[in-house]
Amino acid sequence: MALVRERRQLNLRLPLPDSSERRPRFPLPLPPTTTTTSSTTAVASFADLEKIQVLGHGNGGTVYKVHQKKTSTVYALKVVHGDTDAITRRQIFREMEILRRTDSPHVIHCHGISEKPDGDISILMEYMDSGTLDSLLKSNGTFSEQNLSDIAFQVLNGLSYLHSHKIIHRDIKPANLLVNSKMEVKISDFGVSKIMCRTLDPCNSYVGTCAYMSPERFDPETYGQNYNGYAADIWSLGLTMLELYIGHFPLLPAGQRPDWATLMCAICFGEPPNLPDDMSLEFRSFIECCLQRESSKRWSASQLLSHAFVVNHSKKSEN
Repeated sequence: MALVRERRQLNLRLPLPDSSERRPRFPLPLPPTTTTTSSTTAVASFADLEKIQVLGHGNGGTVYKVHQKKTSTVYALKVVHGDTDAITRRQIFREMEILRRTDSPHVIHCHGISEKPDGDISILMEYMDSGTLDSLLKSNGTFSEQNLSDIAFQVLNGLSYLHSHKIIHRDIKPANLLVNSKMEVKISDFGVSKIMCRTLDPCNSYVGTCAYMSPERFDPETYGQNYNGYAADIWSLGLTMLELYIGHFPLLPAGQRPDWATLMCAICFGEPPNLPDDMSLEFRSFIECCLQRESSKRWSASQLLSHAFVVNHSKKSEN
């Protein structure tokens, strides 16, 4: 692990979730008993879907690859069972609420939501045929700067859209960025996201994947001055981009399986990650703009879209 520069007193007790985590400030409607659609090409009925294979498990449910029998159109179907615990169901309601609100080419698209009498909830989403950036990293190896510039452009457009609608994702990581064969990248998995009711609402609860948490979410008193909740997504993006470039989680040695305390020390106290010598100055600057420990010093998503590392990609794409 990176050398620790200075040890400070840190309250390691996990705080109780704030009131917004225990009881959302916005109403979360129950899913409709009939299919609701947000696209003219959505399936007419969930009964017309046929399962092809299981894509993954987790968080009280299963994601299937399905197709519509009449048209053979392929979708991803997320099914959460009615007997799941209250926390999981609250997360799925939050995800449903956000999917209903969003309409961006850089955010996974929801075609419909259905609830069965037994309480099972089904969410029909677009299918991304190449999996996630995490699965591509494991199967194909590290990404080039040119590819990462393209990825950054797409994810930042998605984050800029979400942040403009007062939505903080809170779990940006390679496994939550879906990709298709055209290398289109879309943000997914909004189970731990938050809709900000006020600009300065706190967003420091311990949800999401702790490896990608920003310092202020571990220690808001030290790193959360001039607090900006959206900055946590930028920190996570910086770690994600660096991981895709070097091939492992950047704050710890390759192959190390850390516990919570090790991660907390690396994020809050450790030296900044060593950047490879062959990294371009533009990419190096981009990573540094994301991985500022003080949340107020991080660039916003809209600012990063004007960064040379991203702008140069846009120019190359136009040529």
